This record gives sequence, structure tokens and C-alpha cells, in this order.
Amino acid sequence: MAPPPRGKRTRRVRGIIFLKDVAVLGLTAFGGPQAHTAMMLRLLVDKRRYLTSAELLELMALCQVLPGPTSTQTITAIGFRLGGPNLAYLTLLIWMLPAVCIMTVAGLSMSYLDKEQVAQLVRFVQPVAVGFVAFSAYKIAEKVIHTKTSVALLVVSAWAAYFFQLPWVLPLLLLGGGLVTTFRYRKQPLIKNKQPLRIEWANFVLWLTVFIAAAVLGHYTRLLPVRLFENFYRNGSLVFGGGQVLAPLFYTEFVEFKGYLTSAEFLSGYGLTQALPGPNFSFAAYVGALAMRDYGIGGQVMGALVGAAGIFMPGTLLIFFLIRFWDQLKQYRVVKASLEGINAVSAGLVCAATFLLYHPLPDGPAWHLPGRYGVDLPLNPILVGVTFLVLLWDRLPSYVLVLGALAAGALLP
Repeated sequence: MAPPPRGKRTRRVRGIIFLKDVAVLGLTAFGGPQAHTAMMLRLLVDKRRYLTSAELLELMALCQVLPGPTSTQTITAIGFRLGGPNLAYLTLLIWMLPAVCIMTVAGLSMSYLDKEQVAQLVRFVQPVAVGFVAFSAYKIAEKVIHTKTSVALLVVSAWAAYFFQLPWVLPLLLLGGGLVTTFRYRKQPLIKNKQPLRIEWANFVLWLTVFIAAAVLGHYTRLLPVRLFENFYRNGSLVFGGGQVLAPLFYTEFVEFKGYLTSAEFLSGYGLTQALPGPNFSFAAYVGALAMRDYGIGGQVMGALVGAAGIFMPGTLLIFFLIRFWDQLKQYRVVKASLEGINAVSAGLVCAATFLLYHPLPDGPAWHLPGRYGVDLPLNPILVGVTFLVLLWDRLPSYVLVLGALAAGALLP
């Protein structure tokens, strides 16, 4: 039997290496979408060169305009561009699996979790994650801010995102930034022999069909797994802004309205989600497991799977729909010009996220400087700064910082 062509073997090997990198990110990418951006830039762009920083930022901006989990959609889209739908599905599975499994186990063993021990373990991970976000803001701004217009958009978007923390603000800022620079489209070079814009509607139709079918089946069958899938699928189809926005929606629906879990159980699970690597949307597996607690362990596992499938499926179908004609769409000068503003706003949003994530950090231990006028220096800002400088030094892998923070939390009093 003849060996596969050299080009095909190379793509296969590259796909395997990419999946290994996704697994590393799934196990070490703490801190939410903004921190994930820094780690993707470092591993997927600077080290592996799967795509350029501009291409990564374009994909992230595209995913931020869509409902669903931004980081998950971004890394899935990268997999799609590298190896098509098959690699994209494997990317999604490997990326979400660690966090979903941990949250499923948490849902099964909620009564045995010690919240104080969990908080003790991750107390140094949180400021390290903020350092990742700060570094991400620096790297993005370095790569996309080249004009006065870009500077203005960065400042305005950072200010608006910081002071107006509403779910509709982020997509509105991205669209507004793109609109501002659209008027400069004449500065973009003309592209001859453009590829015709061909829109494949299959994934959009599938998303809409599942949306309607789940609602109808849930209404008429009244089966709890079906109704749970509809609840999570609906939230995944309509929520903008990531896991932070998902939490209050889940609380209103599953705690206050339906009573599937208590407020204490909800807050414990949400706190654990913030301490885990990978997508924050994995919280759906925890809620699904507790919602099915009356059906035994098998029912709880089913609830977790239904929650994970329901929350991740709509965003995946929507990004699969758009990514297929995104490169063709970028050929138009108006669209190309808008990317300058969208990227500048993206940098501003990450700058704002640095401060938004730092403020709620709990008061950590202090570093006492001995001497006649001994001073207690808070460790949180020191850890943020040290993380930023180590990432700037670019000699240690990101996961070493995260594992070091976890080890410090486990060993230090």
C-alpha cells in the first residue's frame, strides 16, 4: 500500500501537534477569554505560527460579535482553518473536555467540596491570570495600534467597557469601531479577481432547526433532559459577553425560577468555574448535573452532558456558518477597512478587562519588608507585575506560571 502524499502527511502531523497544543491550553488557560487571548497569542501565534496575530484578532472580533463562548469559538475556528470540520470538532472536544469533566464531578460531589480549601488552593492563580490579561492587552495593542484613530478607539472602548458593564455594550462597541474606520476604505488596495461570495446556509439552518425543535419537544414531552437541553441551547444562542453574563441568566432561571439548585450550590459552582482552566461555559455541566440529582448518578451524568452539549452547540454552529465565507468577505475594501477599528476596540476591551478582573480579587497575603519602618506589601499587585514581566521575558511556558501558582497555594500557609 502506497504511503499518503507528503503534503497530506504534513497536514496530519501538524493537526496532531495542534491538538496537543489545544490540550495544553485546555489544562492551563485560566482567567477567562481575555487571559486565553494572551496564551493563544503566545503559543499558537508566536511559537507555532498557525496564524498571524492579525488573523487571530480578526477571528476573536468575529466571535465577540456572535453569541456564545468567545474563546471556544475562536479556537474552534482556528482548527477549522487548519484542518477543516473534522479537526475543528476534535479541537472543540479537547478544549472543553477538562473543564466539563471537572464540573461534572463537582456536580456529583457537591456535598463533599470544601469551599475554603478550593479558595486556598487557587488564591495565587487569580492574580497570575490578571497578569496574563495585562500582557494580552500589551501584545494586542502593540500589533494593531498604528494610527491616531486606533488610539482614540482603544481609549474610548476601554472607558465604555469599564464603566458600562452591560451585555450589549461589547458587540455594540465592536460594530461601532468597525463603522468608524469603514469610511477610510479608499485607502485599502483594490483586489482584482475576487473570489465570488458563496454563503453556505447549512449550519445556520441547522442552528435554527435545533432551536425550534428543542423548544417544541420540550413543551410537548415535558421530559427534564429535553427541557434542560432547550434551556441551555437557548441561553447559548442568545447570550453575548461570555461566562460573566451567563451567570446571572443561569441564576435567575435555574435558582430563582425553577429551583433546580440552591443559591449556595450555585455560587460554590460558579466560584469553582473561575478557578478552572478552559471555557467558563463549562458551568452548564455543573448546573445540569445538579438539576438531574433525583435521577441518580446516571441521570446526573446525562444532565451534565445535556448541559455541555446545549451550551456549546449553538456558538459552534454559528461560527462554522460564518468562517466558511469570512475570507471571501474580507476581500471587500469596506470590510477590510472595518477590521482596523474592530481590532482597536478589541484591544480596548482587553485593557478594560485587566482592571475589571483585578478589582474583585480577594485581599491576599502581604509580603512583610523587615526593618525599622517595616512595610507590608500586598502580594496580588506584585504577582500581576511579576507575571507580566515573566511573559515579556518569554523564557517560561505559560503553564509553568499556573502550576507554580497552584503549588504555592497548596504549600504556603
